[in-house]
Amino acid sequence: MVFFSKNCIFVVAMLKKIDFYIIKKFLGTYVLSILLVISIAIVIDITEKMDDFYNEGLSLKTIIFDYYIYFVPYYINLFSSLFTFLSVIFVTSKLAYNTEIIAMLAGGISFKRIMVPYFISASIIALLTFYVSSEIIPPGIHERLRFESTYINHKVFEESVNHQQLQISSNEIVYIERYNKSKNIGYRFSYDKFDGKQLAERLTASRIEYDTLQNWLVIDYMQRTFHDLKEEVVKGDSLKMHLNMVPKDFIKVLKEYEQLTTSQLHSYIEEQSRRGIGGLNAYKLELYKRYANPFAAFILTLIGVSIASKKVRGGTGAHLFVGLLLSVSYIIANLSSVSFTVQGGVHPLMAVWIPNLVYFTIGIGLYIRAPK
Repeated sequence: MVFFSKNCIFVVAMLKKIDFYIIKKFLGTYVLSILLVISIAIVIDITEKMDDFYNEGLSLKTIIFDYYIYFVPYYINLFSSLFTFLSVIFVTSKLAYNTEIIAMLAGGISFKRIMVPYFISASIIALLTFYVSSEIIPPGIHERLRFESTYINHKVFEESVNHQQLQISSNEIVYIERYNKSKNIGYRFSYDKFDGKQLAERLTASRIEYDTLQNWLVIDYMQRTFHDLKEEVVKGDSLKMHLNMVPKDFIKVLKEYEQLTTSQLHSYIEEQSRRGIGGLNAYKLELYKRYANPFAAFILTLIGVSIASKKVRGGTGAHLFVGLLLSVSYIIANLSSVSFTVQGGVHPLMAVWIPNLVYFTIGIGLYIRAPK
């Protein structure tokens, strides 16, 4: 931490007035655009939900501190890359239109040096985006969905899972066909215990009920134990078993992957993979997105400065038009990568980084062609 602080002080000491000027313009425009767009989004959302708020008799304090305080960070983070790109385009285009870029180049400042304050600003946005998406938004999504399910949609965001297989220890595997959360009862249950690679015990039951502290009651069961070439079969009405699993292992919460912090996502994926549970692509995709998305601030800054640094006929309007097209195409590319993972079986890590690599290549090409 001390080393990081010393480096920050060194970087600040090396900055000049022109750097602070660009950083102030960049971050100021970024914050202003966020406030403007989010304000419009809140007004539209209030208009749509006004009847629900009135019918439920909610106070202004409840609406603000139980809903909109979580609504705002989510949508700021969602459109952060768009705000970043448009801010870069707007600020740089203004500098170019006022011939300030030309003056800098004529004064001996290299184009690479001009990029420094932009990337410092992008670093601030990237770090803020990563922190917000990792620690602030996940619990906020949980509270926002809870509010909507209670007062607006009147739906429960939990559902039972069918055909679930769990590896509860290194040599124990269980399977349950269907689990009823409200009754804590599972149907068509099986339990396999292995001795090395050999099946040592197999138990099947028509029903299994949860008691407490990982204690389960197996009902209408048949237990088969294997000894070399011999088999011992025991049938019974009920049997108490201690199993390393709890009901939540069979319950899926809607968009649960969005409600876990980054550290919780790491732990969840590791634990579920150890248990042999499939269907983790959505969780892995969310985890990789949280690391990949902050890099969009650097990539879009590189593209934006390279495009807008040249003074063209049409001025800021022309640059904003081109910038808007590129930013929208980048967002569409990210959304398409998500669908490739969910429906096409593409590895989540590859899916989230392909758009970044493609647009980084575009940014390098535009940087090379930018006026020096």
